[in-house]
Amino acid sequence: MTEYDRTDIPSAYDRGRDHGPHLLEIWTHALEAQLVRPPAQILDLGCGTGRFSDALSVHFGADVVGLDPSIKMLSQALAKPHGERVRYARACAEAMPLRSGSIDMIYMSMSLHHFTNHDQAAEECRRVLRADGRVFIRNGTREQILAYPYYPFFPASHPILEEVLPSSARIRQTYEAAGFELVAQDLIPQEIAPDWTTYADKLTTRSDSVLARLSDADFDNGIAAIRRHAQRADPEAVVEPIDLFVFRCA
Repeated sequence: MTEYDRTDIPSAYDRGRDHGPHLLEIWTHALEAQLVRPPAQILDLGCGTGRFSDALSVHFGADVVGLDPSIKMLSQALAKPHGERVRYARACAEAMPLRSGSIDMIYMSMSLHHFTNHDQAAEECRRVLRADGRVFIRNGTREQILAYPYYPFFPASHPILEEVLPSSARIRQTYEAAGFELVAQDLIPQEIAPDWTTYADKLTTRSDSVLARLSDADFDNGIAAIRRHAQRADPEAVVEPIDLFVFRCA
């Protein structure tokens, strides 16, 4: 049983983390810009509720397999409408039920901090990826913690973020040791709410795994602080910076 399966996060995940079709467009175009050729076989590793899986299949005209160890997350993914070229399976990153050299592109979105063995997961990525394939890692990093929108409002989240988020150097070292070469690294700002009130409403779903670890008092105080900020601040979209790493087989 995974950490998500012990919680109610999967049932609320999309309500709190789905930021609309524009976000999917930002990321699919960012991936496309780094590809030499369109991928025919895509692995959505740590696919969760599948919020990127169908978009990847449609955008690239590809077969997509979404792997995730959480039964509850996969149940949410399977309940959504998705194309015939998208399939899901329960598996962890450290032991994928895929043939060696069968994948053109691996996409990981906000999943690294849930892996149990980062070195083994990177080695598995190297095994299943074709020689000219690409690995895309969309993830938070320690370097960007201060820029995350909820950081000022939830002081108790600070040590948890430091604990769970990898550094950029750690990500590079792990995948380079597994036989990959870093070909691009970018920081992509994404709008996650049109205003702070909407942002607070999204956070109340408690679908962020870091915020889910806070006490009820710390969580409620943080939400109240954001709502007070919303009343004082000028109307503005809430923007979050997320790192993108692109690797190829060395």
